[in-house]
Amino acid sequence: MSERDRMLAGELYRPDDPELTTARTRARRLCRAYDEVPEDEPTRRREILEALFGTLGGGAFIEPPFRCDYGVHIHAGDGLYMNFGCVVLDCARIDIGHRVLFGPGVHIYAATHPLDAALRSSGRELARPVRIGDDVWLGGGAIVVPGVTIGDRVVVGAGSVVTKDVPPGWVVAGNPARLVKRTD
Repeated sequence: MSERDRMLAGELYRPDDPELTTARTRARRLCRAYDEVPEDEPTRRREILEALFGTLGGGAFIEPPFRCDYGVHIHAGDGLYMNFGCVVLDCARIDIGHRVLFGPGVHIYAATHPLDAALRSSGRELARPVRIGDDVWLGGGAIVVPGVTIGDRVVVGAGSVVTKDVPPGWVVAGNPARLVKRTD
Protein backbone atom coordinates (compact mmCIF):
# COMPACT_ATOMS: atom_id res chain seq x y z
CA MET A 1 0.00 0.00 0.00
CA SER A 2 1.40 3.41 -0.95
CA GLU A 3 1.65 6.28 1.52
CA ARG A 4 -1.05 8.07 -0.48
CA ASP A 5 -3.33 5.04 -0.13
CA ARG A 6 -2.64 4.95 3.62
CA MET A 7 -3.40 8.66 3.90
CA LEU A 8 -6.72 8.35 2.08
CA ALA A 9 -7.65 5.24 4.09
CA GLY A 10 -7.23 7.12 7.38
CA GLU A 11 -4.15 5.15 8.39
CA LEU A 12 -0.82 6.48 9.62
CA TYR A 13 1.27 7.70 6.70
CA ARG A 14 4.55 9.49 6.02
CA PRO A 15 3.94 12.97 4.60
CA ASP A 16 7.56 13.16 3.39
CA ASP A 17 6.89 10.39 0.85
CA PRO A 18 8.17 11.57 -2.59
CA GLU A 19 4.80 11.02 -4.30
CA LEU A 20 3.00 13.10 -1.65
CA THR A 21 5.68 15.79 -1.68
CA THR A 22 5.38 16.10 -5.47
CA ALA A 23 1.58 16.32 -5.25
CA ARG A 24 1.74 19.08 -2.60
CA THR A 25 4.28 20.99 -4.69
CA ARG A 26 1.92 20.80 -7.68
CA ALA A 27 -0.97 22.16 -5.58
CA ARG A 28 1.13 25.02 -4.21
CA ARG A 29 2.18 26.01 -7.73
CA LEU A 30 -1.45 26.01 -8.90
CA CYS A 31 -2.53 28.05 -5.86
CA ARG A 32 0.17 30.65 -6.54
CA ALA A 33 -0.77 30.75 -10.22
CA TYR A 34 -4.43 31.24 -9.29
CA ASP A 35 -3.56 34.04 -6.87
CA GLU A 36 -1.71 35.89 -9.65
CA VAL A 37 -4.46 35.78 -12.31
CA PRO A 38 -6.26 39.14 -12.55
CA GLU A 39 -9.99 39.37 -11.84
CA ASP A 40 -10.70 40.19 -15.48
CA GLU A 41 -9.49 36.72 -16.59
CA PRO A 42 -12.26 34.45 -15.22
CA THR A 43 -11.68 31.74 -17.84
CA ARG A 44 -8.03 31.33 -16.81
CA ARG A 45 -9.01 31.32 -13.13
CA ARG A 46 -11.55 28.57 -13.78
CA GLU A 47 -8.99 26.49 -15.71
CA ILE A 48 -6.58 26.60 -12.78
CA LEU A 49 -9.29 25.66 -10.26
CA GLU A 50 -10.41 22.76 -12.46
CA ALA A 51 -6.82 21.52 -12.59
CA LEU A 52 -6.50 21.91 -8.82
CA PHE A 53 -9.79 20.51 -7.47
CA GLY A 54 -10.95 16.92 -7.74
CA THR A 55 -14.43 18.17 -8.69
CA LEU A 56 -15.66 21.73 -9.07
CA GLY A 57 -19.26 22.64 -9.80
CA GLY A 58 -20.39 25.60 -11.86
CA GLY A 59 -20.26 29.17 -10.66
CA ALA A 60 -17.41 28.70 -8.19
CA PHE A 61 -15.64 31.86 -7.09
CA ILE A 62 -12.61 31.87 -4.81
CA GLU A 63 -11.01 35.10 -3.68
CA PRO A 64 -7.23 34.84 -3.56
CA PRO A 65 -5.19 33.96 -1.67
CA PHE A 66 -6.31 30.34 -1.44
CA ARG A 67 -4.21 27.49 -0.07
CA CYS A 68 -4.62 23.71 0.03
CA ASP A 69 -2.43 20.63 0.47
CA TYR A 70 -3.34 18.59 -2.61
CA GLY A 71 -6.48 20.08 -4.15
CA VAL A 72 -7.46 16.85 -5.88
CA HIS A 73 -9.20 15.64 -2.72
CA ILE A 74 -11.54 18.65 -2.69
CA HIS A 75 -14.93 17.99 -4.29
CA ALA A 76 -17.22 21.03 -4.45
CA GLY A 77 -20.72 21.52 -5.81
CA ASP A 78 -22.25 24.42 -7.72
CA GLY A 79 -22.14 27.97 -6.41
CA LEU A 80 -19.15 27.66 -4.06
CA TYR A 81 -17.90 31.02 -2.77
CA MET A 82 -14.71 31.35 -0.71
CA ASN A 83 -13.71 34.75 0.57
CA PHE A 84 -10.08 35.87 1.02
CA GLY A 85 -7.52 33.70 2.80
CA CYS A 86 -9.24 30.32 3.00
CA VAL A 87 -7.18 27.19 3.70
CA VAL A 88 -8.24 23.59 3.00
CA LEU A 89 -5.88 20.87 4.24
CA ASP A 90 -7.17 18.04 2.06
CA CYS A 91 -5.11 15.07 3.19
CA ALA A 92 -8.42 13.19 3.10
CA ARG A 93 -11.47 13.80 0.96
CA ILE A 94 -13.25 17.11 1.51
CA ASP A 95 -16.82 17.21 0.19
CA ILE A 96 -18.42 20.66 -0.12
CA GLY A 97 -22.07 20.84 -1.17
CA HIS A 98 -23.92 23.25 -3.41
CA ARG A 99 -24.23 26.98 -2.63
CA VAL A 100 -21.70 26.91 0.22
CA LEU A 101 -20.29 30.23 1.43
CA PHE A 102 -16.93 30.56 3.21
CA GLY A 103 -16.21 33.82 5.02
CA PRO A 104 -12.68 35.20 5.00
CA GLY A 105 -10.03 33.06 6.65
CA VAL A 106 -12.10 29.87 6.94
CA HIS A 107 -9.94 26.79 7.53
CA ILE A 108 -10.96 23.19 6.83
CA TYR A 109 -8.60 20.57 8.25
CA ALA A 110 -8.60 16.90 7.26
CA ALA A 111 -5.00 16.60 8.50
CA THR A 112 -4.33 15.50 12.06
CA HIS A 113 -1.62 13.91 14.20
CA PRO A 114 -1.50 10.98 16.63
CA LEU A 115 -2.27 11.83 20.24
CA ASP A 116 0.51 9.55 21.50
CA ALA A 117 3.70 11.64 21.70
CA ALA A 118 6.05 8.81 20.71
CA LEU A 119 3.97 7.98 17.66
CA ARG A 120 3.63 11.67 16.79
CA SER A 121 7.41 12.15 16.98
CA SER A 122 7.83 9.40 14.37
CA GLY A 123 6.70 11.98 11.80
CA ARG A 124 3.69 9.99 10.67
CA GLU A 125 0.32 11.71 10.30
CA LEU A 126 -3.35 10.87 9.96
CA ALA A 127 -6.26 12.28 7.98
CA ARG A 128 -10.04 12.17 8.37
CA PRO A 129 -12.58 13.26 5.72
CA VAL A 130 -14.73 16.37 6.14
CA ARG A 131 -18.21 16.76 4.66
CA ILE A 132 -20.10 20.03 4.30
CA GLY A 133 -23.72 19.90 3.09
CA ASP A 134 -25.69 22.17 0.79
CA ASP A 135 -26.57 25.80 1.58
CA VAL A 136 -24.02 26.09 4.40
CA TRP A 137 -22.49 29.40 5.49
CA LEU A 138 -19.20 29.27 7.40
CA GLY A 139 -18.55 32.65 9.03
CA GLY A 140 -15.17 34.36 8.85
CA GLY A 141 -12.36 32.64 10.71
CA ALA A 142 -14.33 29.44 11.33
CA ILE A 143 -12.34 26.22 11.65
CA VAL A 144 -13.64 22.73 10.86
CA VAL A 145 -11.51 19.92 12.30
CA PRO A 146 -10.85 16.44 10.84
CA GLY A 147 -13.68 13.95 10.58
CA VAL A 148 -16.55 16.43 10.96
CA THR A 149 -19.77 16.37 8.93
CA ILE A 150 -21.82 19.56 8.67
CA GLY A 151 -25.42 19.05 7.54
CA ASP A 152 -27.42 21.04 5.01
CA ARG A 153 -28.54 24.62 5.79
CA VAL A 154 -26.12 25.05 8.70
CA VAL A 155 -24.71 28.44 9.69
CA VAL A 156 -21.38 28.42 11.53
CA GLY A 157 -20.71 31.62 13.48
CA ALA A 158 -17.59 33.64 12.80
CA GLY A 159 -14.57 32.41 14.73
CA SER A 160 -16.20 29.12 15.70
CA VAL A 161 -14.31 25.84 15.93
CA VAL A 162 -16.45 22.93 14.74
CA THR A 163 -15.23 19.80 16.55
CA LYS A 164 -18.34 17.58 16.22
CA ASP A 165 -20.89 16.74 13.54
CA VAL A 166 -23.63 19.33 13.09
CA PRO A 167 -27.14 18.15 12.16
CA PRO A 168 -28.96 19.87 9.29
CA GLY A 169 -30.72 23.17 9.89
CA TRP A 170 -28.79 24.60 12.85
CA VAL A 171 -26.80 27.69 13.75
CA VAL A 172 -23.67 26.77 15.71
CA ALA A 173 -21.18 29.09 17.36
CA GLY A 174 -18.34 29.13 19.84
CA ASN A 175 -15.18 27.22 20.66
CA PRO A 176 -16.06 24.45 20.58
CA ALA A 177 -19.09 25.19 18.43
CA ARG A 178 -22.43 24.48 20.13
CA LEU A 179 -25.97 24.34 18.79
CA VAL A 180 -27.52 27.81 19.13
CA LYS A 181 -30.85 27.68 17.29
CA ARG A 182 -32.66 26.10 14.36
CA THR A 183 -32.41 27.79 10.96
CA ASP A 184 -35.67 26.37 9.64
